[in-house]
Amino acid sequence: MLLVLLSKRLPTITVFTQLGLIDYGMGNLHSVEQAFKRLQKPIKRVKKPSDLNNVDALILPGVGSFDPAMDHLKQTKLIPYLKDWAEADRPILGICLGLQLMFESSEEGSLPGLGLLKGDVRILPKDVNERIPHMGWAQLKYKNNCPLLTSRDNSNWVYFVHSYAAFPANYENISATTNFGPNEITAIVWRGCIGACQFHPEKSAKAGQKMLGRWVKWLENKTKNN
Repeated sequence: MLLVLLSKRLPTITVFTQLGLIDYGMGNLHSVEQAFKRLQKPIKRVKKPSDLNNVDALILPGVGSFDPAMDHLKQTKLIPYLKDWAEADRPILGICLGLQLMFESSEEGSLPGLGLLKGDVRILPKDVNERIPHMGWAQLKYKNNCPLLTSRDNSNWVYFVHSYAAFPANYENISATTNFGPNEITAIVWRGCIGACQFHPEKSAKAGQKMLGRWVKWLENKTKNN
């Protein structure tokens, strides 16, 4: 009886997952921070290797061009740590340019990418009667389950701003696409604990917020089970 009474009085234990937002001078950090604030999730900026201490999952945002972004990342001295992080299959989520940086190379620049995912990034096709950059709302087409998306979310509309698209070496790493003219282009990639979205979930209203919330819940379940 005493144990039962104590269990009723004790507070519920919640799983704490520390998120790290990589700050290398080329990400829309405020919008991402606000999105996770709405989810009541703590997030800290990661500007140097020592900031990775006690971080459970990383977010790699990005706005701008490929080579300047890789230059900025190099200046933080985080690149070898990000490669080790991915090699250990620890959670990382790329957003927009962040997705492109996770691949091996891009037609937009000459510098190598992080190589966290196999494949390359290519300019969007110019002969399909579509505007470049691809900017605005577009519908996702579900391909494979991932922590952001399930088959029930096939009709989500999300916000894109990009001129290049990823071509994963392994097609099974594509979790969602969207239409660009007659073609389908990569919208979400995922392998193990490493994933990314070409669109901006933090700017994609309820659909995007729901995806980030699902990712947080997936992280918490992983932490709980480890």
